[in-house]
Amino acid sequence: MKKNYSKKDLNKRILKKKEPSSKRKIIIAILLLTFAFSGSFLIYFIMQITLNTSTPLVVVVSGSMEPTLYRGDLLFLKGEDPATIKNGTIDGKEGDIIVFNAHLVPGWIYPPNDPIVHRVIDKKYDNGWFFLTKGDANPNPDDDWVPENAILGVVWGRIPYIGWVKIFLTDSGLLIPLLVIVSALLIISIIWDLVKKDDEGKDKKEGEQKLIYNPNAKDDDSVKEIEINFTENN
Repeated sequence: MKKNYSKKDLNKRILKKKEPSSKRKIIIAILLLTFAFSGSFLIYFIMQITLNTSTPLVVVVSGSMEPTLYRGDLLFLKGEDPATIKNGTIDGKEGDIIVFNAHLVPGWIYPPNDPIVHRVIDKKYDNGWFFLTKGDANPNPDDDWVPENAILGVVWGRIPYIGWVKIFLTDSGLLIPLLVIVSALLIISIIWDLVKKDDEGKDKKEGEQKLIYNPNAKDDDSVKEIEINFTENN
């Protein structure tokens, strides 16, 4: 079967088949990669709202709560009304485990930078709630009463040992460099794949069913395209 096309029609058909440029694909890929990274921050923000705390996740970095919690455990926190936080005794382990900022505890000697994960062994009210805490593995209570404004949350769940990745990368100083390197490699890999596919697509297009016409033909001249139906019997 034969079809006739004018030279102008032929040019329009070729333009319609033109695929997006490599530059456009690269921009789309970078945007998708950006959305993927920002997605983790969005999930963290949702957890902050849902669990009513600015710090929904922490990693245990010491052995003061063994054998209840171990170094490297990833903990899930939730915000609680200080009045409902359960206190225990110095001998028992019935009190809630809270996470707090030791820098906000007035009497804490040499407070660490990492949040403290300890159990409540007593509580009192004096123009606000105060909590006495102790690590399960420690022989003595902590240096001072913890005010309610220092509390980040109450522990309600954990994933054992998964936090070791964070501890290793933080202690070795490799966390930020590794994130930068991985991000750069992902972007380079995506750009390389897109450019390569685009070049292969162009080469394939040039080898497929080319329409033959007289380059000296006028706009009014017609161009014939022959389509062969192999399903018909001779």
